[in-house]
Amino acid sequence: MPTPSDFEHMLRESALRVTGPRIAVLSAVHDNPHADTESIIDVVRGKLGTVSNQAVYDVLKALTTSGLVRRIQPQGTVARYETRVGDNHHHVVCRSCGAIADVECAVGHAPCLTASGGHGFAIDEAEVVYWGVCGECSSVGVS
Repeated sequence: MPTPSDFEHMLRESALRVTGPRIAVLSAVHDNPHADTESIIDVVRGKLGTVSNQAVYDVLKALTTSGLVRRIQPQGTVARYETRVGDNHHHVVCRSCGAIADVECAVGHAPCLTASGGHGFAIDEAEVVYWGVCGECSSVGVS
């Protein structure tokens, strides 16, 4: 589990200034994978007290641009954030409750990067979202 000094180091390595809000947001995203912005704001306010919504949005944008955070937005949902970056993993989303979980890329050499037709693109990433109903919703009969 990363410490505040680990987050400071990550920010410096990405050429970002180290600030309280940046550390708090990076920590919140790390501790709450797939959290939406409002949830991240709540966690950051719990750590720092007052912080503006705009400050958190700005930090999320800087962290995403620098590659420290990944922004995902499955169809019909708000943006979500995670610190698991650079490994081309995918996501599974519950159609009922909206729960999101990580799914590893297919076994072997990232076959999902071999498109049936590349149309001249140099493909370097695939974004796959699997949809279904999570175990908890299935157990209570929600579909």
